[in-house]
Amino acid sequence: MARILVIDDDLLLRGTVELILRSEGHDVASVGDGREGLRRFRADRFDLVACDALMPNRDGLETIKEIRDLAAALPIIAFTGGPAHADGPGSATDVLHLARQLRDTETLAKPFRSRELLALVRRCLAAPAVGA
Repeated sequence: MARILVIDDDLLLRGTVELILRSEGHDVASVGDGREGLRRFRADRFDLVACDALMPNRDGLETIKEIRDLAAALPIIAFTGGPAHADGPGSATDVLHLARQLRDTETLAKPFRSRELLALVRRCLAAPAVGA
């Protein structure tokens, strides 16, 4: 299966995503912020990155941009949450829209179900590499 890097500052969510992905046979590494995520990404090979779009220490969108610069064809899933009714600048909807603009980045709104995450991971891993 795939080697996946999960980057999220929420320990509970990060652990849950890790368990869901491992239940499908994936090899998962997880870290709690964008700085550590970039360090880990540079040190290892990953088939997919799942990254929270809003984090302290290093913003998730900045982290995704830098990963894209290092590996343009790598599948990336950005996720974030917020009030379901919120809209406009800074809202979860706005942040996910910005993430989608980052060269073929897929998005997933929190909270999400395990089947939604797994379906998106499968789709990302099955898609031909960008520019291939």
